[in-house]
Parts: sequence; structure tokens; C-alpha cells
Amino acid sequence: LLTPHLGCFEICAQAYAERFAAQYGPITVLYRPAKQPWLREVMEASRGREGLATAPASLAGVRQMIRALRRGETVGLLPDQVPPEGQGEWAPFFGQRAYTMTLAARLAQQTGAVVLLIWGERLPRGQGYVVRFQPLPEALPGDAAAQAESAAVVNRAMEHLIRQCPQQYLWGYNRYKQ
Repeated sequence: LLTPHLGCFEICAQAYAERFAAQYGPITVLYRPAKQPWLREVMEASRGREGLATAPASLAGVRQMIRALRRGETVGLLPDQVPPEGQGEWAPFFGQRAYTMTLAARLAQQTGAVVLLIWGERLPRGQGYVVRFQPLPEALPGDAAAQAESAAVVNRAMEHLIRQCPQQYLWGYNRYKQ
């Protein structure tokens, strides 16, 4: 499952765990642990629940996600995160070249996983959320060597979601730096 930082992305994995984990197995989500120990504890406590596992944004976390996919489980990640140097491709994002992770495409290509888009649309005046799913609008290249095109496909998919409710997109990392 892929979601940009759109609406309440945190609610997506929790909703999946509550609604689908018993039938389809747990979801494993990739996250960046907070640098401050007190904040890391708060984040881990708030995310921890039955049917939802977390994987740190590290090689160990990626291996954890691959194992989950090979067991037929679901994984979730935010493809608009800035990847570490050497682990991304420059691909168009709203008309600008943005450094884009290739992890989502590599996971799908290595495991045959189906890629779906998900986002948690915030309802007005604190009325809750609507969790929306949809298929990836275009297929990822089957060739693992086509990482630049895979990154472009993912960015176009993220643009498609963001255009549906742009007022709910919130992202501050600089994906455009050289």
C-alpha cells in the first residue's frame, strides 16, 4: 500500500489492521524512528497495535518488509519520503525533478506484490476519516533495471491522489535539493 503524506496517512495502517488483519494477515509499515528518545517512545506506543508491525527505514526494515510480502502479508510505505543518497532516482513530480525512492517498485518487482494506493481523507469539522483505496493507475515496469521509469510511475500516481484533495497534502522535506 502506498500513500503520500495526504490527509491522515497514520490512520491508513491502523484502519487496515483493524479491518483486514484477521482475514489477510498483519500490515508492516516502514517508518523513520524519531531522533529524540522521548518522541520515539510516544510514536511507538501510538502506532503499536494488533495486526500492525513497524519496520525501521533501514536495511533490516526492508528485509522485514520483504519477508512479510513473501508470506503474503501487506506492507505500507510513504513514497514521497526522501530516500538516502544512492537509493533513489530523479523523476518528475508536479513539473519538477524530485529525488524519489525506488523501494516501492523494487519490493513489487522482487515479490510480485500488487500495488494499491491508499489515503485517509480527513472529513470536515473533525467528523473522522474516509479511508480510500484504488489501484495504481499504470503498471510498474517489469524490469528491475527501469528504476527511473518506476520512480516516475510512482510520482504520477502520487500526483493523481494529491490532485483529488490538494488541500490535505502536507509535506515539508526537500525532495528537490541536489
